[in-house]
Amino acid sequence: MHTSPWFWIVFNAGVLCVLAMDLFVFQRKMHRPSPREAATWTIIWVTLSLGFNALVWHWMGPAKALEFLTGYLIEYSLSVDNIFVFVLIFSYFAVPPAYQHRLLFLGILSALVLRGVIICLGVAFVERFHWALDFFGAFLLFAGAKMLFWGRKPVNIGQNPLVRLVRTWLPVADNYYGGHFTIRHNGRRLLTPLAMVLIMVEATDVLFALDSIPAIFGITHDPFIVYTSNVCAVLGLRSLYFLLAGAVHKFVYLKPALAIILSFIGAKMLLAEVFQIPTGASLGFIGLVLLAATLLSLLVKHRSASAEPAVGPDRRSPPVSNMR
Repeated sequence: MHTSPWFWIVFNAGVLCVLAMDLFVFQRKMHRPSPREAATWTIIWVTLSLGFNALVWHWMGPAKALEFLTGYLIEYSLSVDNIFVFVLIFSYFAVPPAYQHRLLFLGILSALVLRGVIICLGVAFVERFHWALDFFGAFLLFAGAKMLFWGRKPVNIGQNPLVRLVRTWLPVADNYYGGHFTIRHNGRRLLTPLAMVLIMVEATDVLFALDSIPAIFGITHDPFIVYTSNVCAVLGLRSLYFLLAGAVHKFVYLKPALAIILSFIGAKMLLAEVFQIPTGASLGFIGLVLLAATLLSLLVKHRSASAEPAVGPDRRSPPVSNMR
């Protein structure tokens, strides 16, 4: 589908301007954003994305705007799955909180490039092979069923093949050296653990992109909509991480909801030649699943908190051991 080159130029120029302002004006000092700051930036990124959605409505019509909104919701909700892994990576490497923001910022920059490449390959694949959408649909249906019934395989960062490969072939320092990614020690150039974490963050995004990008092809085949909805979702991932990192494990029904969404999009793609599910219906179903998962998770959390026995003034809770 042909989209005016000016649309691409204006969008990417806008993204670069916003990222430059974020880096050089609002985030000049390395620090871990407070929950209030993270919530503020999450609202800002969502507002900017919805504002761009309004521009899509104006430029390309309501049908394209609905496709963008549905794709954005899919990508943004699936990006929450990244947060689970980011928490494990930062915990395993004991990343100082002040450096986490910079790592995610650099990870987002590389993710924009890598996802652009993956989207270009996906579009070419869909245009060249008529069975590509059936392949994507079957893949998403399998991925959703696997996540729903068997769950994600537990992540062991220490045994990750990429970590072992980097440590085998490249010299890595044992300690952090400020915000540096490399240092010179005894005449040798060494990677710091910060560089290892950045490699893991980028690799994680590529792996999750293999699920999320095929999913949006179930909504639209327009490269511009696929790309822009992906970029808008990735831009909001950093603030969403700092907002949810400490509480993401409490949303116990989120992963089953994501599995249902993946399975739904997969089934939609497989049934496309038999029955076309309208984009508006897809948006409504996805929004309903996410809302139900959030409310059920909050309800379970509330009941668990209510079931905990209160410790009276004359009763002391037993000491807790820190041993593992």
